[in-house]
Order: sequence, then structure tokens, then C-alpha cells
Amino acid sequence: HPGQVTSLSQVSDRLKNSRMFHSMCAGVIPSWLGGSLLRMGPGQFEVGGEPFNHLFDGQALIHKFDLKNGQVTYYRRFIRTDAYVRAMTENRVVITEFGTAAYPDPCKNIFSRFFTYFKGIEVTDNCLVNIYPIGEDFYAVTETNYITKVDPDSLETLKKVDLCKYLSVNGVTAHPHTEADGTVYNIGNCFGKNMSLAYNIVKIPPAQGDESEPLEKSKVVVQIPSSERLKPSYVHSFGMTDNYFVFVEQPVKINLLKFLSAWSIRGASYMDCFESNYSMGTWFHLATKDPAAYMSSHKFRASAFNLFHHINSYEDQGFIVVDLCTWKGHDFVYNYLYLANVKEEWEEVKKAATRAPQPEVRRYVLPLDIHREEQGKNLVSLSYTTATAVLHSDGTIWLEPEVLFSGPRQAFEFPQINYSQRRGKEYSFAYGLGLNHFIPDKIVKLNVQTKETWVWQEEDCYPSEPLFVPTPGATEEDDGVLLSIVVKPGAERPGFLLVLDAMKLTELSRAEVNTIIPVTLHGVYKP
Repeated sequence: HPGQVTSLSQVSDRLKNSRMFHSMCAGVIPSWLGGSLLRMGPGQFEVGGEPFNHLFDGQALIHKFDLKNGQVTYYRRFIRTDAYVRAMTENRVVITEFGTAAYPDPCKNIFSRFFTYFKGIEVTDNCLVNIYPIGEDFYAVTETNYITKVDPDSLETLKKVDLCKYLSVNGVTAHPHTEADGTVYNIGNCFGKNMSLAYNIVKIPPAQGDESEPLEKSKVVVQIPSSERLKPSYVHSFGMTDNYFVFVEQPVKINLLKFLSAWSIRGASYMDCFESNYSMGTWFHLATKDPAAYMSSHKFRASAFNLFHHINSYEDQGFIVVDLCTWKGHDFVYNYLYLANVKEEWEEVKKAATRAPQPEVRRYVLPLDIHREEQGKNLVSLSYTTATAVLHSDGTIWLEPEVLFSGPRQAFEFPQINYSQRRGKEYSFAYGLGLNHFIPDKIVKLNVQTKETWVWQEEDCYPSEPLFVPTPGATEEDDGVLLSIVVKPGAERPGFLLVLDAMKLTELSRAEVNTIIPVTLHGVYKP
């Protein structure tokens, strides 16, 4: 909320134990809804008088809404990451975050400061982006190689885990895919020998029933080459159907040389290492799942866009349909999420948003069967889409999308589907956060087949990603509820858990708490 972000530093209660807040409920919470909504987000935006600069820099705060017998209790606790504990101990920013550089301790003498520059700065473990299960455990995550095991009941921090001990990756996304049996797939950058770059898709098996940890049995299943040798694309999520992986390589790049040297240059952060490739456009890569293999003969290209979130991908009649939340062009959207931008007055926020890439929900269709003689002709024969794929003489296939949702500076983002029933399968409904010039002011339901939309909106209310929870035994795809944490600055009870009927997008109930709840990014419902 413009002008409100500064007050979020007040949120830091710095308590050793989790903080509990009872809520006031209005409406009726479905009796079958008994579980915990777990959410991650930034919870403290300054330390020792030093501000964090970027929305993705605040120290990780885990939130939990417990739903039981129609009652709701809210808990929260800071995750005891190294980034958090050392910042609290030394009362300053100790570990460089996404958009905030850490400086050596000014109290140390000139020699020890000098050597700190060349020793390199540690990679952050500030796990503020998401939380998800691996085996029987829950992990809070960011996008580096460190994930943090947490107790989903007490919210206690249990263990910092370095994925590099188990896998050849330099980090993985905060958006894995999970199969019904608990198998987890994810994707991450890998810097290999001779500075060669690739994207590795990793597989973590489900809990085995013995004492072993699934992470110990994790492995890289397929490697996708990088189109540029020293500059991997930023990757935030990927697609998975029953038989294929879909990886979209975008023109937002990490300059690896800058990244490696940044740790010895005073004042550089992760954000300083991003750059745009103005000529590459966007590449779509496919890999088979079982047996896993990269499909090097299928070279799909499209015009330039930023991509953070896949909505869903599925196979149909020899095609792969890929639905994405895109931002047109190669200018990096995260450049517009510095707190200085977001704190501006509303007119200034709107002005900045007009310069940013324009959001659009798009459907791309990738043909699996490529006949070389069909150059210049649209290969897509699915009757229900206007998306096209045209084979060029150089063997690449040029993709043009069908637009499923578009409005001037109106984004449909943080998408969710009925994941357990429809992941990797043909589907009708997606639920998302409506961003108005980057400000989340509505929840939107989108029918991806008819393009019809439904909206929940309330004045001065700022919701978060809506999580879909299906009604037990439901047969209809949208039979269930949406759960969203809503911030209402200035209200007597400035935060509430909102429960919506997913079919009609009407309010069933809300549970209000009398404390400020800062923005949350992603989360999970634990039955």
C-alpha cells in the first residue's frame, strides 16, 4: 500500500517465541476446513537504523492461520536464519540481500575490513518467498542454495540445509511441482566446469518410510543448456505435464562475471547483477519426463517477455498448452519493486508503472510433431485457441500467443489452480491476485477457456495470493474455497484471513486480527 510500507518495520516484535493473536470471525467458516494456512513474506524492513531497499529483502516472517471448529488463531514468528540472527546480534545488515548490499563492520580495523572484501560475501538464507513440504518435513525457501527446515506447528526454525551438498545446483526456484505420491521436481541454475552453464531439473523422491531423508536421495534428472555461455536467464518457475517439463528461458539475465566479482566490490547486491538481452527474445525448451531427456530438436522462440509464474501446462492431441503470467519486453519487472518506488504517493506509483513492462496472461501452444516440409504454415490445429506456431527455414518454430487476460497496467499474478486435480491436465479456472499498477487490490478468478472473470474487491483492502482448497470429495473443478490474507491499513483490525467461495467468488467469512500483517508472497495449506 503506497505510503504504508514504512510502518511495516514496526511489525518486528523480536520475540524469541511465536506470537499468537486471537481473531474475530464474521460469517461462517466451512466445517470441513480444518488445517493451517502457512505463508511466507518479508517482516522487517530495517535493522540498526539501516533500511532494506527492496521488497524481497525484508527478514523472513512465517505466518500461520489455524482453522479448527470454525475458529481461527493467527501465529507468526521470524525464521532464525543466519541473515536474521546475525543482523539482530550486530544490529546492522550483515548478509547481502536481493537489493541491499552488506558492508563490513565499520568498527573493525582497516585491515580486517580490507580482507572482508576479498573473502567474498555470504549467500543469503533469508527464506521469505515460499514454504512447501519435502517428504514429511516443511521448508521455507528463497531462490539460493539454502533452504530452512521449520516446524509447521510451533513455527520453530529447525535446520539450515545447503542443497549443494546433495545436488549440482547453485539454487532452485521457490516453485517446485509435487506429484500425488509426494515426489518433488524443481529447476535451478548450475555453474559447471569451465564456467559452462545449464539449467538442471532435479527430482526429490517421496518419504520412504525408513529414517532416510528424501533430500539424500535427490538427483538431477535432466540438464537443459543455456543459450548464453556466461549469462543464465533468471528462472522463477517452470511447467510440468504428465510426460514433459517446460522451461521458458527469458531475456532477463544474470551476468555471471559481474555476479562473481560483485562479492568483492563494495556495495553490490543481487539486483546489480541482472541485465537484459535485447536481441534474444524468449526461448521455450522441452524435456521428456520418463525417461528424462532434453528435446534438442524442438527449438521454440517467441518475442521478449519477463516471466515469473507459470499457471498450468497440459498435453492435448500432440500439443503442449502453456499458460503464463507474462510482462511484455526485456526490462526487468523487479526494478520497479524497490521500496522507494512502492512508498511513493499513488500518483507517483502509477507514473512508475507506466514505464514498466505491461502484464498479460498468455497461452502458448507447442507442437510435438514437427514436419520439416510445413515451413511458414501454422502447425497448431487445436480448435479452441488462436495461438500459433510457425516453422522457419532455420528449424526454429516461432510462437505467437493467445491473450487470455489483458488490461492497461492490470496484472493477473500469483496464479493458483485446483492443483491436486488439474496440475498438468486440461483445466478451466485460474485464481490470482489483481495488481493495479503493481498494487494488489483485488482477487480475480479467470476462466481460461471463455476468458470470463470474477472479482472480489473492497476499498482500502490489499489481498495476497489466493490459495485454492478443494471441498472434500468434490467433483467440480472450482468446488472449494480461496484463502487470502488481506491487509487493511489504518483499520482497527488491520489484517484478516479472507475465505471466499471459489465458485462464485463471494465472501463466506473473515477472521480479523488486531495487528499489522505485512505483505506475504507465497504459501501452502496444510490439511
